[in-house]
Amino acid sequence: MKFNHIFQPITINGLTLKNRLVMPAMHTSYAVGGFATERFNECYWRIAEGGVGLIMVGGCALDNHAGYPDMMDLSEDCFIESYKVFTDGIHARGCKVAVQLMQTGRYGQKAFVKGDDSTIAPSAVYSTYSGETPREMTREEIKTLIGQWADAAVRAKKAGFDAVESTGASGYLISQFLSPITNLRTDEYGGSFENRCRFPLELVKALREAVGPDYPLIMRVAGNEFMKGGNTNEECVAFCKLLEEAGIDMINVTGGWHETAVPQLPAIVPRGEYAYLAEAVKDAVSIPVLSCNRYNDPIVAERVLALGQADMVGVGRPLMADPDYPVKTMEGRLDEIRTCVGCNQGCLGRVFFGKPSECLVNGRAGREYLFKNVPEAPKKRLIVIGAGPAGCEFAIRAAENGHEVTLYEKASAIGGKLPLASVLQSKREFAELIRYYRVMLEKRGVRVILNHQVTEEELTYLDADAIIVAAGSEPKQISFPAMDHTQVCTAEDILGGQVMAGRNVIVIGGGAIGCEAAEYMAHEASLSPDQLYFKMSQRSEKIEKIVSMLNSSRRAIAIVDLVRIGNGYDPGCFWPVRSDLKRLGVRMFPWSQAEVSDGSVTITSKDKKTGQVSQTVFSCDTIVTAVGYKANKSLYEKLKAAGANVYQIGDAREIGKVLDAVRQANNLAALINGYEIPMP
Repeated sequence: MKFNHIFQPITINGLTLKNRLVMPAMHTSYAVGGFATERFNECYWRIAEGGVGLIMVGGCALDNHAGYPDMMDLSEDCFIESYKVFTDGIHARGCKVAVQLMQTGRYGQKAFVKGDDSTIAPSAVYSTYSGETPREMTREEIKTLIGQWADAAVRAKKAGFDAVESTGASGYLISQFLSPITNLRTDEYGGSFENRCRFPLELVKALREAVGPDYPLIMRVAGNEFMKGGNTNEECVAFCKLLEEAGIDMINVTGGWHETAVPQLPAIVPRGEYAYLAEAVKDAVSIPVLSCNRYNDPIVAERVLALGQADMVGVGRPLMADPDYPVKTMEGRLDEIRTCVGCNQGCLGRVFFGKPSECLVNGRAGREYLFKNVPEAPKKRLIVIGAGPAGCEFAIRAAENGHEVTLYEKASAIGGKLPLASVLQSKREFAELIRYYRVMLEKRGVRVILNHQVTEEELTYLDADAIIVAAGSEPKQISFPAMDHTQVCTAEDILGGQVMAGRNVIVIGGGAIGCEAAEYMAHEASLSPDQLYFKMSQRSEKIEKIVSMLNSSRRAIAIVDLVRIGNGYDPGCFWPVRSDLKRLGVRMFPWSQAEVSDGSVTITSKDKKTGQVSQTVFSCDTIVTAVGYKANKSLYEKLKAAGANVYQIGDAREIGKVLDAVRQANNLAALINGYEIPMP
């Protein structure tokens, strides 16, 4: 396929971008103390090498309210020099770079405010996101902040940034002034829509006066707050018209706020879902418009541009997953793209809780600085046991380093447990990682032997310099008395299609695998996407009945666990699953025990707050167990005892997540070359 639209240049107030791919700003926690660090530089320099047209970094603090740990900072002149080194490096790699200035408002936390002050906002409205209530800004503080914002823009220009973006999206300070939910003021900055727009429009005027007429200014906006009682796409379009009149040169349209119940970035969001928000803005203004969220597929990006829904597309996390996304697209190597799977585990699941950003599918994302000195090494013969994510990732990386790699897998296909995850609507993108591994194993010359379980005895006859055991894990089992009316199976049996659950199901174990098995079974007994499309397009039923069918399940499902439901999910990653379970009527019983008899289950629960004990009896024709995994360590231990040069990674080493397995595989590939990577 030819990408005639993506690779057309575009000019924004004198700044020419070589293509229409833009990396939007995303917090990484790499800017220790507010300065550009080696980690910060190497990450973005590597992305610049991959061919993207514009990189936007940030958010960047502009006053004493940083908002997040290790956030960029341009509130003082002392920060300019470090960012000059950074921007010079970006430019040397043929890319343009902008910085996003941000005041977090009620989304910030007092812990990250410099000095004795609380967070500030248009009004003192409690934030469920930060867990704090800010104090209301005075008129004088609003004027002061506008001046600080303009001063930071001047510093950005001195530091070599090609443009400055201000964020009026995601629920941060500008959003808070715009929204009737958070702006309860009765002065000239609150009340009517015109008054609520006053602060950002005064800000744009000050920015333009500070940086001059020929310097690009960008505003990021929420295409729809997706908040009850908040601004919709209609208000967004009206605001963007005012921004163009005020002197903004480009508008970056994203989805809703961080507090919204409508998912913005997880894989449950269809690819390019929010293009319609940018489309409405583009139809109303004459300046360039950027559309963001879920552009991990360049074909979707090309379509949005071809249809004129936007002038550019934002590829943030997809570039963390694969910095070479642009050049691979340009060269027609789409099958080689390491696709972002929309899991949010390494990015949002870490940075929103004070940890540096990483990536589940790219074990070097944010760790490029650790791998830049890996030496070359003499060619080795390596045997890898197990073709799950740990084994596949290691095999590819080791082959890239010039080693001869043979990969054994006892199953008939690669991927380990990834195929089980990818049957879920919310994790369907994991199939892309399997696709990537299949393609790259072949292109890197890895010899893959399927349907073969390697024994210790066999390995003694194979001439290998090192053996890597990535044999994964097996589900733990629970024994039950013999039953005539209730079938018992594991969550893997359900997800793998070996067992069809009945109508009344109890899931024992509320970790990730248990919740996802319940989600799968609930969806299986609900309206499918194809059925929904048919009913809606043919108008075969009234809309009320279709909605009712969509939001219910034929199965009665309950999840039981001794601890909280959702235990084991990365922070911030369980809520879309929990919301879906509740929507489909799945009942959840944390801090509970299940007593099983043939045809029914008695659940005994204890309220954590009151200590009150209650019992619930369910009819049950299927029991699904999801009580954890045990590592397959026996082969490694036998080989180690026999004196073999053997390593173990992934679940065979310790039960963990795909992110852990991929990171371990990258570290081991470097170690095989004689370079030890310290764990972050």
